[in-house]
Amino acid sequence: MADKKIFSLEGKGLKLDTAADIEPHIKELKENDEVEEVRLLGNTLGIGASEALAKILETKKKLQVANLADIFTARLLSEIPPALSHLLTSLLTLPNLHTINLSDNAFGLNTQAPLVDFLSKHVPLRHLILNNNGLGPAAGVLIAEALTTLAKKKEAAKSESKEVPDLETIICGRNRLENGSMAAWATAYAAHKNMRTVKMVQNGIRQEGITHLLTHGLSQTTKLETLDLQDNTFTATGAKALSDVVGSWTDIKELGVGDCLLSGRGGVTLASALAKGKNGKLEVLRLQYNEINTKGVEGLASAASALPSLRRVELNGNVFDEEDEHIAKLREVLDERKEAADGRGEDDDEYWGLDELDDLEEADEEEEEESDEDLKRAVSDDEEGVEVEEKAARELVETQRAEDENVAPEKSKSVDDLADILAKTEIK
Repeated sequence: MADKKIFSLEGKGLKLDTAADIEPHIKELKENDEVEEVRLLGNTLGIGASEALAKILETKKKLQVANLADIFTARLLSEIPPALSHLLTSLLTLPNLHTINLSDNAFGLNTQAPLVDFLSKHVPLRHLILNNNGLGPAAGVLIAEALTTLAKKKEAAKSESKEVPDLETIICGRNRLENGSMAAWATAYAAHKNMRTVKMVQNGIRQEGITHLLTHGLSQTTKLETLDLQDNTFTATGAKALSDVVGSWTDIKELGVGDCLLSGRGGVTLASALAKGKNGKLEVLRLQYNEINTKGVEGLASAASALPSLRRVELNGNVFDEEDEHIAKLREVLDERKEAADGRGEDDDEYWGLDELDDLEEADEEEEEESDEDLKRAVSDDEEGVEVEEKAARELVETQRAEDENVAPEKSKSVDDLADILAKTEIK
């Protein structure tokens, strides 16, 4: 017997343009009032089909999870906003909907409006998954600001003694968020202090933005359990910012900063911070391709005793010899912990020990190290850089808004002036 709590059209590759197109595929959903999860990913929905689906979704008051990933493939730019608006407006009526996945849909500056509206209003939201949406920094600002608005609405509801869940998960990778949206994202995270999972991989964020995000945003999320910022650019500056705040995450279990160019100095700085013993629950540490040298490895090996839960460390692609004595020490510690876990009946081989060190680089003896004063000066410069890039992103937002608005002629002298010019140059 099929599970009535799940309705799925996942991966069917259906091209559904109209209400008539989608009707036979959602008959089962229409008749099921017990459904808690819908999976529509891997199909493509037009405006008519989305509207018909929305009318059914808004009746499913027990719905908790909506997977709407990859549902607009091959759709025109003009189709996505109204189709998305139908769907998200219906979801706003569902009091138990706590998880939404909208990955692999194109939500750039021209198509973000329905999403921004939804995110600013849906108080039940706990888990948001937005991966590979092509947001860019300008749309990224709007999304982050919507989440900040949501935090205020959650707090207002709590003040009225309503049962309101915290926002716990944000997965927003491969979205070109860049430095220009980091101030807005920092504000959003500071507003949602009870975040548990944050994943923002491969967003083109440089050290200026990383520093701001960590210092002014994620430092406030003291209940964080998983942080994945892989494939962004830290340098020693960002590594220092990470080291300054990592001690506040006493519940952190997984920290991913692989392929982030931490640098030799950054590796040492992070290891020193972890050695302070404030991250006793840390289990997985991802540090591949970061130019970490033997001093950094030595620091990690020494820090292992202060990290009693540590069971997996990824260090491939860094700058040390595979036979390094400190690697041997670290491997020994992790192997002993695995043996102890096996004795307790735990069996998860994939996430134990060191990763395979098959792509190490040769050490550069003349590697330049930054002084503490250099780092402080760099942090100051980075803050200024974030402000400049955020301003550019916001200007792009305002330009788009101005283009979308229908300004009344009598209220805008600039519009009147433009009309006069056009009238004089009109070709008869």
